[in-house]
Amino acid sequence: MKVLGMISGTSHDGIDVAVVDFELVGSRLEGRVGHTASTPYPGELRARLAAALPPAPTTLAEVCELDTLIGQTFAEAAAAAIAAGGPVDLVVSHGQTVYHWVEGTHALGTLQIGQPAWIAERTGTPVLSDVRIRDITAGGHGAPLVSVLDGLLLGGLAGGAGALNLGGIANVTVVRDGELYAYDIGPANALIDAVVVGRGLHPRGFDEDGRIAASGHVDARLLEVLLDEPYYRLAPPKSTGKELFHLAYVEQALARAGVTPGDADLVATLTELTVRTVAADVRAAGVGTLVVSGGGCRNPVIMDGLRRALPGVEVGPSDDHGAPSDDKEAIAFALIGWLSAHGLPGTVPGGTGARAGRVLGTLTPGAGPLVLPAPLAESPLSLVLHR
Repeated sequence: MKVLGMISGTSHDGIDVAVVDFELVGSRLEGRVGHTASTPYPGELRARLAAALPPAPTTLAEVCELDTLIGQTFAEAAAAAIAAGGPVDLVVSHGQTVYHWVEGTHALGTLQIGQPAWIAERTGTPVLSDVRIRDITAGGHGAPLVSVLDGLLLGGLAGGAGALNLGGIANVTVVRDGELYAYDIGPANALIDAVVVGRGLHPRGFDEDGRIAASGHVDARLLEVLLDEPYYRLAPPKSTGKELFHLAYVEQALARAGVTPGDADLVATLTELTVRTVAADVRAAGVGTLVVSGGGCRNPVIMDGLRRALPGVEVGPSDDHGAPSDDKEAIAFALIGWLSAHGLPGTVPGGTGARAGRVLGTLTPGAGPLVLPAPLAESPLSLVLHR
């Protein structure tokens, strides 16, 4: 079964796509990763989206228009992927998260926009969307959903493994001795990007190759204030997002610290915050391997900082395990589509905190009748990815 996975993450910079051809061989699922790509949002659309995200006020009219515009952009990205990689049996669209409602340690709702009917109409292919909410209704956080991929891909590593995704938010999956748990650690690039965009430090809206951070120095007082965030002391399962970690959050921390660092020093401090919070949780997990993906793994300041902070841990990209680091989340949503199509849960309770696994998503038919494969009684025990 050939599945196209699509996602725009918390960095809201564009759409990542991955076409994966899955075949079940005994209890092992094999996935051949074909076409992958990343399509940036048009500048005006990204600006409108950023202006509508919390803590900014917005209107239902703007949400409706963004839902259509993002859906149309996803539809064009899907059509381009199918043109390049050939027809697919199912498209899985995560869409764009605009709000993740968490109170304390409980997730109560989540909203992803990017109307899937535009994708179905443009491609003629059925679309699975709205994949997070079912887990939340079962008491989970609806995140990190990539944990189902991590468990299948890394479960056999000796000494246990941590799978770290460094997107806007840093999330980790810990797999050891047949057990799995996962949660959001805190900001990876969210605060760095907010400052880079807010202060106009780079035209691409992020600290490319960590150059800004490398040119600055960590402000110890500001870092102390940032590390005092109560979220870090919550026990897993837990999830967070830009509802908490945004530009105003940085400005409030600066006011509490009573400091005014220069731009480079501010970015260096926020980068060190990511290193400190991630390293602390990886040490606590006691794993021997840390497999890293997401945009942050291209930042040498973060990666070098993690290697220094974790001398006993093998730190490397997910590419070494068959999942290209830039495409891993899109591959994960393709996997979720395969699982849902076969009537299998797309979550692991330890990964999201739900009472039990749930079949995820809502299906929008394509041009023809909606035909699903025969359901499977048991989930695969492992996953091998090939290029």
